[in-house]
Amino acid sequence: MKNKEKGSQMKNIGILCSGGDVSGMNAALKRFVEYSFAKGLAPYFIYNGFEGLIDNDIHQAGYHDVAGIISRGGTKIRSSRSKRFMEEKYRRQAVENLHAHDIKYLIVLGGDGSFKGMQKLSQESRGISFCGIPATIDNDIAGTEYCLGVDTALNVIRDAIDSIRDTASSFSRAFVIETMGRQCGYLALVSALTSGAEMCLIPEIPYELEKYQNAFRQQMKEGRGYFIAVVSEALKNAQQISEWFEAKVGIESRVVILGHIQRGGNPTVYDRLMAFDFVTHAIDGFLRGDSCSIICYGKGGFHAKKIEDVAFKEYEINPFLLRLGKEYGHQK
Repeated sequence: MKNKEKGSQMKNIGILCSGGDVSGMNAALKRFVEYSFAKGLAPYFIYNGFEGLIDNDIHQAGYHDVAGIISRGGTKIRSSRSKRFMEEKYRRQAVENLHAHDIKYLIVLGGDGSFKGMQKLSQESRGISFCGIPATIDNDIAGTEYCLGVDTALNVIRDAIDSIRDTASSFSRAFVIETMGRQCGYLALVSALTSGAEMCLIPEIPYELEKYQNAFRQQMKEGRGYFIAVVSEALKNAQQISEWFEAKVGIESRVVILGHIQRGGNPTVYDRLMAFDFVTHAIDGFLRGDSCSIICYGKGGFHAKKIEDVAFKEYEINPFLLRLGKEYGHQK
């Protein structure tokens, strides 16, 4: 539905994806188009993230652009990490492109770096409102308990670990499984807890291999035939832990680096619903008069927070999850 005449009577609203892709972005795009029309706004897609904003890869969107995309991972409008955007002259070009399309509102799906870029645009432009939606499988954004794409990533990891456990038990091996998460151990911790792993190593919790060693050797004497260890990529020690299993615990070991499969896949029902919620609150915020905010989720529901309270603060894992994580390494 590209109605030029109708679009000219509406306020124009744009959306872009920045940084790593996550499952649920396409669901967000679908809701963006449909809810924009419902609220009398003309939706525009900005392709290739901030790079596309610089290069004026901006196009009006219609219902046909989002038909059938809700079940697909990734993002139809693509994403990028833009080094050019760090330079003022390119940000100035980006703002000029927004003004050329008469875009009054811009939604940015991404993480900390994307939000800091969004804040720069807000400071260097007039007449344009901005809103960020946390979208990163790392779940490392301060101020929100959930980021779009996390549930799908956790389910991908769950399926992988469940499959690896079959082989581990069949061959009497230890498997060291490395998850993504950048400098945050959230994915590793939740995956270890919910998959019944025997070991979990993340940067937020100090560990002593000697304690694990004593416990694991005793468990093997009592009949245990295999181990599942989940480690965060932030530690960069998956191969070291695998060698430790063989040298100190006395069991054959393998390393599995899950890598980018964690970012893709069919979005879960939860991520599809969260995408709808995030976008709805972003657009409602614009219509209330919000000028530069991040939509965050917590026990009290969804809230628009100042960017300074999100992008410039350090994320901390839920204390109860950390408490559970600290039980690892203290097995008898």
